[in-house]
Amino acid sequence: MSAPHGATRPWLPEFLLLAAIWGSSFLFTRLAVVEFGALPTAALRVAIAALFLLPLLLLRGHGPQLRQHWKAVFLVGLLNSGIPFACFAFALLYLTTGLSAILNATVPLFGALVAWLWLKDRPDGSRVLGLVIGFAGVALLASDKIGTKASAGDATWLQAWGPTLAVAACLLATLCYGLSASYTRRYLAGMPSLVTATGSQLGATLGLAVPAVVFWPAHPPGLRAWLALLFVGVVCTGIAYVLYFRLIESAGPVRALTVTFVVPVFALFYGSVFLDERITPWMIACGAVILLGTSLSTGLLKARR
Repeated sequence: MSAPHGATRPWLPEFLLLAAIWGSSFLFTRLAVVEFGALPTAALRVAIAALFLLPLLLLRGHGPQLRQHWKAVFLVGLLNSGIPFACFAFALLYLTTGLSAILNATVPLFGALVAWLWLKDRPDGSRVLGLVIGFAGVALLASDKIGTKASAGDATWLQAWGPTLAVAACLLATLCYGLSASYTRRYLAGMPSLVTATGSQLGATLGLAVPAVVFWPAHPPGLRAWLALLFVGVVCTGIAYVLYFRLIESAGPVRALTVTFVVPVFALFYGSVFLDERITPWMIACGAVILLGTSLSTGLLKARR
């Protein structure tokens, strides 16, 4: 394999900062979801982010642009925030933060697949090989959880098959991310990142508002859960999505999606240090296969003939 020779990358510092921030989102979401539940956690995350970003957007004078393109931007919010955040919040009830982050690394695979099918960005042989390798890595990683049942004392079907559904939820989330990247590239090219970030959080908030009320927890969550959600909303969502849409503008959607290559490194570190989560050789091996496949599928690596 050989990596393509590139020029200087002015977007690299923001790329690494975004990876570190999003890596921490799994930790803080885990702290919140055990008390709030999946849908309220996701809804509050995007609502806090929207409240943080909206004054900044208005101060920058971007209100007219948001009003003009609100339908497209709100749809991006559902695809890029609302559905994925709910899926990952649910998954973190059954999976470790590190495993969830490794599954999140399949985003570029789905991004390349969607770009191929929708934008007719036809991959060469090397990228097709990458798609095959990447999805094989996902299958190997998921095989450790598919069909995994909880102990016989668990009373409900959801408790018994939670890990299997959690893996499926992670993959649904990554598919939505891939769809969102291509949609943004096609319909929101040139849009200021603050407009896309703010509008997407507003759209996600509207989409999740009713489900959050229906599934609001019966017992009031504690201070730690609220602080975790505040951090996830402001830093891991509000600030992070401004960085993300800036990356789409400066580095392109496929390269921006590859930030998920680095996110698992930070997530595994945070989970091990703060939650005492175990990092298994199987997780590392499957993660390496997935990263190899995604590197090939996005063109970061080229297979020699």
